[in-house]
Amino acid sequence: MKKTALYAWHEKAGAKIIDFGGYLMPVQYAGIIAEHRAVRSAAGLFDVSHMGNFYVRGKRALEFLQSVTTNDISKAKDGQAQYNLMLYPSGGIVDDLIIYRIDSETFFLIVNASNAPKDYAWLQEHIGAFDGVVLEDHTDRLSLIALQGPLALNILSRVFPSAEVNSLGSFHFCSALFNGSEAIIARTGYTGEQGVEICLSNEQAQPLWEALMEAGKEDGIQPIGLGARDTLRLEMGYSLYGHEIDQDTNPLEARLKWVVKMDKGHFIGREACQQVESNLQRGVAGFSLEGRVLPRQHFKVYNSDRQEIGWVCSGTQSPTLQEPVGTCNIVRQYIKPGTSIFVEVRGGFHSGVIRSLPFVTTSLG
Repeated sequence: MKKTALYAWHEKAGAKIIDFGGYLMPVQYAGIIAEHRAVRSAAGLFDVSHMGNFYVRGKRALEFLQSVTTNDISKAKDGQAQYNLMLYPSGGIVDDLIIYRIDSETFFLIVNASNAPKDYAWLQEHIGAFDGVVLEDHTDRLSLIALQGPLALNILSRVFPSAEVNSLGSFHFCSALFNGSEAIIARTGYTGEQGVEICLSNEQAQPLWEALMEAGKEDGIQPIGLGARDTLRLEMGYSLYGHEIDQDTNPLEARLKWVVKMDKGHFIGREACQQVESNLQRGVAGFSLEGRVLPRQHFKVYNSDRQEIGWVCSGTQSPTLQEPVGTCNIVRQYIKPGTSIFVEVRGGFHSGVIRSLPFVTTSLG
C-alpha cells in the first residue's frame, strides 16, 4: 500500500485512514459534515497526491493528445488547463483527466488514482504512431494539494503573494517558487468553490501544507478527507469515475457533450459518439428523495408507474441541503426536472423527484 508525502501528518492529526486507489488516504478528520461545511463557508485543504501525474513531450505531443482525447486541446494556450476525456473505440470512457499546456511541446496530465496504471498503458499503446513523443510517469515524485473554499484565495495570497498567482483565471496556471522549489498553481478544483490545486515535489509537500494551514488559521481552514471531497463534488453534479462515468458509459449520456468536440477531427471513440448522438437513449440527472433514506450506487430507479428506468450513480445526504440527493442514469424521457421517480432501497420504494444540477450555489456562482 502506497503512502503520500503527507501521510505522517494525517496520522498525527488523527485522521481515519482508508485504502483508496492503492494509497492509504484520510477519509475524514473532524467528520464529513463539519469538513464539508468548512469548505462551503471558509476553506479546506485536501491531500490529493494519489492522483496520477504524467508528462507528454515532443514536437508531435499536441497531435498525439488530440488523437486520444475528446476535447480540443489546440484551443488551450500556454498556461491554460483543460478538462478532457479518453475513450475506447466503443465510446466508453477510459478516464477523465485535466491537461495542462506548458508549451507547444510539453503537456502535464493529471489522471484518476485508481486508473493511473491503466491510463499510462493506454497512452503508451497509442504513442508509437507519433515519432519522438515520450510519456513520463511522475506520480511517485510529485504531491498535489487542493485549497478550496470562498476564503481560499485570500489564504493563498499570504503564502504566494505574487501578482501572477493571485490574478489567475479559471483553468489557468502558473509556476511559482516555494522554499526555492518550483510549484505549479492552477485555478482548478472539484468542489465548486473558488480555489487552487498546487503540484510540487514530495519534499516540499508538508512544509507547504503546514504553511497554508497556518496562513488560514484565523479564517477557519480545516484539513479535509475524501469523504467530504465526495459530498462536495456530488452537490455540484461533477462526474466521478466508476459512478457517473465508466468504460460502459458514453460521455454524451453523462452530461459531458461539452467535452466532446466532434469537429476537431479524428479521435479514438469519435464514431461511437456520433452514433450515440444521433440516437441518444439515456442520460445522467440529479434527483432528491423524500425522508431520510440514503440512495446508494446501483439502487434501481423507477418511473411513477413502477417501471424500471435506470440506476443510481451516486447518492448521499447533502450536508448543505440536509436532504438525500444523488445522480442517476435513466431513460432520457424522464430527465426533465420535476419528474416523479421512485428509488428502491432495501426492498422498499421511496418517492423522489428529478432535480437540476448543480444542487447548490457556491462561491463560483
